[in-house]
Amino acid sequence: MLEKVNIRSNVAVYLQIENHVQFAIASGELKPGDQLPSVRELSERLKINPNTVAKSYRGLEVMGYLYTRRGMGVFISKDIQKKCLETCTRKAVEKLHQAVAEARAAGISKSKLAAVLNASYQLNSDPYDEVPNSIAKLAKGK
Repeated sequence: MLEKVNIRSNVAVYLQIENHVQFAIASGELKPGDQLPSVRELSERLKINPNTVAKSYRGLEVMGYLYTRRGMGVFISKDIQKKCLETCTRKAVEKLHQAVAEARAAGISKSKLAAVLNASYQLNSDPYDEVPNSIAKLAKGK
């Protein structure tokens, strides 16, 4: 599920964790009843403060994506995949809409934007990775 976070990203680490869990639920990688790694285990794996993982888990629990069984661990809630997929889709569409509007306002052609979109989708990279050189070159028109 989650192997790394990008501490240089403008997205806070706890939000990256929340988002990765939501992405995994939406895609079906995590299913209702699946157990998440313990706070200690995930913090050690990601080399971050355990409080950051705990904050993420608390946030996801408040949103209804997770539940905690005292002494047992943290689990994916039942009947949450549809809601999660809808939320992830809405967020992605909002970001795409904003990016397209900005590109259009800047005079970037639809074909150049489509080329960047297609190339980005093919890379299958993490949402918090830096923009790869291949994509940056497309944006410059090279």
